Amino acid sequence: MNYTDVEQPKAGDTVVVGMSGGVDSTLTAMLLKERGCHVIGVTMSLWKGDLPPLPNGQVLHSSCYGPDETEDIAQCEAFCKEKGIEYHVIDVKDEYQKQVLDYFKAEYRAGRTPNPCVRCNSFIKFGALLRGVQAMGISYDYFCTGHYARMVRPEQGVWASDKKPCMIACASDITKDQAYFLYRIPSDVLEKVRFPLGFMEKKDVFAMARERGLLAADRAESQDFIPPEYFDYLFSDKPGIPGDIIDLDGHVLGRHRGIEHYTIGQRRGLGVSSTRPLYVHSIDAKKNLVVLADNDDLLVSALIFDDCAWPAGVAPTEPFDAMIKIRLASRPVACHVEPLSADSPEAAAENLSLPAYKVTFAEKQRAVAPGQSAVLYRDGVIVGGGIITNPIA
Repeated sequence: MNYTDVEQPKAGDTVVVGMSGGVDSTLTAMLLKERGCHVIGVTMSLWKGDLPPLPNGQVLHSSCYGPDETEDIAQCEAFCKEKGIEYHVIDVKDEYQKQVLDYFKAEYRAGRTPNPCVRCNSFIKFGALLRGVQAMGISYDYFCTGHYARMVRPEQGVWASDKKPCMIACASDITKDQAYFLYRIPSDVLEKVRFPLGFMEKKDVFAMARERGLLAADRAESQDFIPPEYFDYLFSDKPGIPGDIIDLDGHVLGRHRGIEHYTIGQRRGLGVSSTRPLYVHSIDAKKNLVVLADNDDLLVSALIFDDCAWPAGVAPTEPFDAMIKIRLASRPVACHVEPLSADSPEAAAENLSLPAYKVTFAEKQRAVAPGQSAVLYRDGVIVGGGIITNPIA
């Protein structure tokens, strides 16, 4: 399918820019201001002030949830005041607690590996934040962020329909591409979304920020979510239930302190002794078991996903070929995708929520984790995806 890049904000347009205090969003606001747009900066307020001090005087380093938020907001406010940009802080704490933090904990306690950034983008950054902007009576032509991705429109309808929605494509700087995190944003929201940095290299972004004397150019890049030092605190509302760590043959190798502390592919911190490296192969939440295996045992030929997201909500009804990523850091691999029917063996065995799809890899993939996102691409454009329910050996 052929795609064309969508129009970008032009002089005179009112553009809301989601700002974090980092170099990407700050430069985005600056470039739009220079273009002649009426720029309005907004920052999400997520943190409830509930995190205790880290031991040994440790500090967070620009995580998206934590006390750094106060500093981020202050820097955004100072920048906007200096540049004559209207600025607002939008309180989304309650939604973030419900849609991201509570979801994160529930998924881990169910033996799955969630992706909070995917969840946050669809429900908070491009959901609750924009609802907050609208509630303030702010009307805008575009909503822009500093994400590394591009927006395109197909020249033909998607999946044999007549709909030609805005779709997310990979960034020009593939080493910084963030399209994977954005795949669940609804198409009607994407119509007003633009990513001005999607055509740029990260090194050029830093160079342009320094040319303009932006203080954000010297800030450390933000981390995702919150650091591991706070995981125990996050799960302290309910004690973990210890259980057995076993191998694929059922032999008990040790004890775990709660399945929420483990994820597929994990090697370190397992608390077992072995003459060879062992990795988390699977997690049985019903039996409260963590299963370890050799590295080669983590290779699988296929997966199943449900909880799907498709451009314009149009789901494919026939098998098709695509490229797939099973996590942000994985390289895309060729695959064959086929919809599952209610009477298919996989649907019956897994008690799936239909519609669901089976993906068969052209080459086996390692550590496919239930709860993570399977994102499908064709010609560098996201054509859909969903949440992995289980790997198939």
